[in-house]
Parts: sequence; structure tokens; C-alpha cells
Amino acid sequence: MVTRHAVKVGRIYEDPLESDGTRLLVDRLWPRGLTKEKAHIDEWCKVLAPSPALRKWYAHDPGRFEEFGRRYRIELEAPEAAAALDRLRALSRHGPLTLLTATKDAAISEAAVLSALIQPASPPASGPQT
Repeated sequence: MVTRHAVKVGRIYEDPLESDGTRLLVDRLWPRGLTKEKAHIDEWCKVLAPSPALRKWYAHDPGRFEEFGRRYRIELEAPEAAAALDRLRALSRHGPLTLLTATKDAAISEAAVLSALIQPASPPASGPQT
């Protein structure tokens, strides 16, 4: 059985926590007003960011998040992105990951889609069903 650690989603502007583990920025553009020293990231994974066209279409409209996720997962099938995603899955076997974005609502960002792709599926409930 493969053990994977927690994959959290957060905003790059928030202070780092000890529990963050490896901190990865998954935006294509560097966050405004933030120095690289203050970002406290281990890696900037630009290759995993959505394409500029998809990002502009989505515009972080909550009503488009489901379709954004579908289109984004298709983009992640490209060889370079797929390899980077596999690398994140491997990293999650060694410790916790925190996927960071500058987006105001990280729960409807590319980081949330990536987290769902990396996180292990929840095991089925056991015991008698009522």
C-alpha cells in the first residue's frame, strides 16, 4: 500500500506553518508585492499552472470552477505537466505538501484541483451499513 501524506492548499501571502512540509507555488505568474525571500517556497512549479487562455476564461468565477477543473485536468495530460504532477505524487509519499497560489480563494484555484489529483482516495467505510 502506498502511503501519501497530506496535501494542503493555501495562499502564498499567508505565513508558513511548520506543518506545511514542502511548499510549492503553482501559479504561472509571480505573486505581486512578494519577494522570493518572504515567499518561503521550496519550488515554483510554473509548468503545472493553467494556460493563460484557461486562466483568463476562468477569471476565478465560482460558477465556472467545475468546468475549469475539467479543462485544467486535460491540460495536465501534456507530457511535461504530467511528469511534474507525477513528481508531486512522489513527493507526497515522503512528507506533507502545501500547494500555494496568490488567488484570493484557494479553494477554487488550480491548487485545489491539483490537491484532489494528488490526494489518496478516501478508503470506503467499513462495518455494518444502516
